[in-house]
Amino acid sequence: MKLAKIDTSLFKRLRFVLVETSSPGNVGAAARAIKTMGFSELILVNPRFPDVLQRDEAIAFASGAQDVLAAARIVDSVEQALEGCNFAAALSARLREFSPPLTGPRALAAQLAGDASLNAAVIFGSERYGLPNEVVEKCNVLLSIPANPEYSSLNLAQAVQVLAYECRVAASEELPPVAGAEIGFQGNTASLADIDGMFAHLEKALIEIEFLDPASPKKLMPRLKRLFSRTQLETEEVNILRGIASQILTKRRRLDRS
Repeated sequence: MKLAKIDTSLFKRLRFVLVETSSPGNVGAAARAIKTMGFSELILVNPRFPDVLQRDEAIAFASGAQDVLAAARIVDSVEQALEGCNFAAALSARLREFSPPLTGPRALAAQLAGDASLNAAVIFGSERYGLPNEVVEKCNVLLSIPANPEYSSLNLAQAVQVLAYECRVAASEELPPVAGAEIGFQGNTASLADIDGMFAHLEKALIEIEFLDPASPKKLMPRLKRLFSRTQLETEEVNILRGIASQILTKRRRLDRS
């Protein structure tokens, strides 16, 4: 029996996520931007207008990409938008003190096109406020478009177009495999949901042994998230870290009972 071939092209592995978008026109223009570059998955997190996909302005700005607009999903949280993803990039013009590693559109596109194991999302913030720190900290990289430093303001749909273009160019070229990917055993890349669960578990363990004071946590967890964002955690590695956290909690409870 011949098995069906799985399509691992970047066009099927990359989604575009818009968080709390205000303008229906920008939603429609974003749909047009990704369709012109061969992508199709658009997800909206808490848009200002719940009926944004049916608004005349969105439909008009989609201009031929009404199919992408009609197929777009609206969800309540970034966590829902990232379900099934094991890699996320947050776009921001503002640097953060405890952000994940900084990268540019071309480098990101090369990374995503060169590693077929990555199911990725590029996340764009609202027109007025951008992305909050808690969303940026969930991501593997912080993405910045190298614009004119004297006037670096891009419209939301323009930013989507830049990223979609770079990803199309990268996906259309013959790229070498990611350095080191062919050496030794490689497990499955951990999902972002699994990594979030690991951090929550680790935080409980650190509180239990009084390494982390919940009343004055300072920046410990953001620093740990930044540390791990510089790696590509595999599922087994996440399980090991959760196992360590479980053992800490178990030992602590035994001590408390003795």
